[in-house]
This record gives sequence, C-alpha cells and structure tokens, in this order.
Amino acid sequence: MKEIQLEQLVNVTGGKLLARGSRCITAGVCTDSRSVNEDCVFFALSGDKFDGNSFASMASQKAASVVVSRVMDGYDAECSVLLVPDTLKALQDLAAWWRRQMAVQVVGITGSSGKTSTKDMTRAVLAKHYSCVVATQGNFNNHVGVPLSILSAPADTQAAVWEMGMNHAGELAPLCAMAQPSIGIITHIGSAHIGLLGSRDAIAQEKCTVARSLPSSGCMIYPAEDDYADFIASQTRARVLPVGGKQSAVRALNVRSGAQGSDYTLVIDGVGEVLVHLPVPGAHMVSNSLLAAAAGWQLGCSLNEIADGLGNIALTQGRLTCREEMGMLLVDDTYNANPESMVAALRTVAAMEVLGKRYAVLGKMGELGKAGVAAHAEVGKCAAECGYAGIVVLGEGSAELHALVEALRAGGVPVQRVEGPQAAAVALRAVVHPGDAILFKGSRAAGIERVMNIFLSKTDEQC
Repeated sequence: MKEIQLEQLVNVTGGKLLARGSRCITAGVCTDSRSVNEDCVFFALSGDKFDGNSFASMASQKAASVVVSRVMDGYDAECSVLLVPDTLKALQDLAAWWRRQMAVQVVGITGSSGKTSTKDMTRAVLAKHYSCVVATQGNFNNHVGVPLSILSAPADTQAAVWEMGMNHAGELAPLCAMAQPSIGIITHIGSAHIGLLGSRDAIAQEKCTVARSLPSSGCMIYPAEDDYADFIASQTRARVLPVGGKQSAVRALNVRSGAQGSDYTLVIDGVGEVLVHLPVPGAHMVSNSLLAAAAGWQLGCSLNEIADGLGNIALTQGRLTCREEMGMLLVDDTYNANPESMVAALRTVAAMEVLGKRYAVLGKMGELGKAGVAAHAEVGKCAAECGYAGIVVLGEGSAELHALVEALRAGGVPVQRVEGPQAAAVALRAVVHPGDAILFKGSRAAGIERVMNIFLSKTDEQC
C-alpha cells in the first residue's frame, strides 16, 4: 500500500481526526520515527520501554499523517493528526483492510524451526511463475511485522509468502486473520518457546491456528513424518498435503548432500519428476524445500519452475551460510537457535566432507523454561555423537550451559567455556587449522555472530 485517502484511513482505523494537514499520503506506513518517509503515515506504537507518541511530533515534520493514542504538542501544521485508542490495533486494522483489497495468493508459514528458510525457498519458487511476488523481510513475523509486511505489498501483488511467528498462546489468530492465507505450511512442531507455552502439545495447538484459518478450498502442507502430522491434519477443513514421506505425493529420492548443498530427484505424483540442486546444506533443508515445492505445485508452478527456483535461492543471512576463510570452512547459522535447529546444524556440519576436523561455537538457547537444562544436555550429547573435535561454549554461568558443557565432557569432547565474544574468538584461534570446519550457532541473544566477526578480523575487540 502506497497511497490512501485520509478519509479512508479515518474510516478503517475508527479514529478521530484532530487536525487536517495539507500533505497527501503517498508513501505507505512507518513505525520508526528515525526513518520516516516523506508523505507516509506514522503509527506511534508503544511498548514496555518506549512510547511512540513522544516521537510523533518529530515524525510529523515529514509524514503526511500521524496516528497517535496520546496527544502531544508540536505537530507540524501540514501533517494530519489522527487519535485512536490503540495504535497497534489501528495498524493491524489497516493491514487487514489492505489485504482485502488485493486479489493475491497467500502462503502462510509457521513452525518451531525452518520458517525463514522455507519462506525464502517458497518465494524463490513462486517468483519463477508469478511476475510480482512478495515475502516477509528478515524476521518481520510478529504482531507488528506481519501488518507491515502486508502493507508493503503493492496493489498488483500476485503471490505473497508471509511468515508468522509466536511465543505465547493466542498470538497467531490475529496474524492469520490479517494475512488470510489459502495455503498453509507448518514446518515442524518442536520445543521452541516451550518455556512460555508449557508443552509441545500446547505448541502444536497454537501452531495449528494456521491450519484452522484456511478455507475449505485451501491446502495445508506439512511434513509427513512430523510427530504431530495426524494432529495437524485433524485441525483443518482444507485439503491436506503431507510431504516427504515414502508414500507422500511430494517426496525426494536419491538425496546426495555435501557442503555445497544437496542434489535429489523431486517426485510429484501425477506430474512427474525433476532433478533439483539445492545450494544449501542439510537434510532438514531438503525437507524445507519439499514444503516449498508443494506450495509451488498447488499454485500452478511447473516442475522446471520449482527446480529452477530451488536452485537459485538466497536464504536470509545467518542461515547455514557456508564460506571459505583462511583455508577453513565457516558455517554461519547465527540467525537464531532452538533445540531442533541446533541438532540439525550440528548434524549437517558433521556430514560435510572436510580435510581437517570439525569445531563449533555454541551459545544458549532461550525461552525453554524448565525444559532448558535437558534440551542443552541433548545438544551436547548430539555434538559428542557427531564427533566434534572441540566446542567453545559462550555465555555466563547458567544451569543450561552447565548441562551443555557436562554433556560434552561426558561424551569426550574437549570444551572451553568462555564469557565474552573476544575470549571465544581467542579460544577458537588456538585450536583450529586450515582444512577444519567451524559451526557458529546460538540464539540471537547469545551474540555468536560477534565471535565469528572477531575471529575473521584477526584482531582483538574490546568487549
């Protein structure tokens, strides 16, 4: 959405127009006063640690309209001022209205892990068939990011791939109501955020909000071998399409994997088969690509279009990105981490052919609650079983990291526990050599990407 009449904005948000300025809305919406576009609508969102209303007067210097929940002084006379009870709800109402204006095929993606990679793959596939495809940028998958993603879509968008995340019960319903997907994808029901939801059953119940939101004419896509596959199927009135199983309509045969990716034969029953080169390593990435292939098939993509799209994907930065530096293979998977993605990354690097040894820098996984200690111990056990030559564990003392370290030691893996990125980089430099492979993996709060950057800089950073 680029343009909207002021009267439409008032009607859609149900707000009260306090001042009518002279500027026309021609530049969409913005929620960050530091990057306000000229003639946009600025929504003064507020949170626990900030109040967007305090920045609305500054935004009004360039914006065509500001939407506020509390009136302040100093608004520019050329900017319209709209008062609403809740600026977030107003933003979401506007997004829902804009979605209704578009004739667009929407793929809604959720899951405990693999959402972003599957989103990137699905977008790449659909872009081979449709001339205007949009997708969630970065991690804009929450109560603010989804409406912003919807509102950034041009009027002529033909297909949209919108990622929807959650960490509390009830968060997916309003996102689905805004996005109105006709194709749903659940990548995996795992234990991410289990500390906030209490159990995997509760996580499955929340994730299946996407399944329940689909129309009867829609299609629900999910891994056939997921623990909750039957439950997912029971939660939707749409057609179900489990993929990746031996009897699935969409499956991969003759999978061959390496550091540069995977090659396999994509089979779609009733359509045919085609060779696929997936330029990203990991068996779990093959599974994600089958979800994307199924979505492409349902939305009219040919086998060749699917294979071409998957062969030319560009994943979001920090998603199992492999590169050679200083004679070593560095695997950047620092985007985020949960128990399932941590194990998948460890196994992926363990399966790579390397001349030397395999090492990893690991950090804490968040939002696991009472399950955190056991989950970190399982990660340590996995690393030991995969034969890593050494692990650097980054983070201050906690029961979770202690469990990780103890599991590594019990498995005979040399481990160094450090508290800062600089110390981690120094510890890593002391053990690695050309020909080795190094995995960098942890939740965003762990700051593992800083270790990688310091390691590559070959200089010490003051932390």
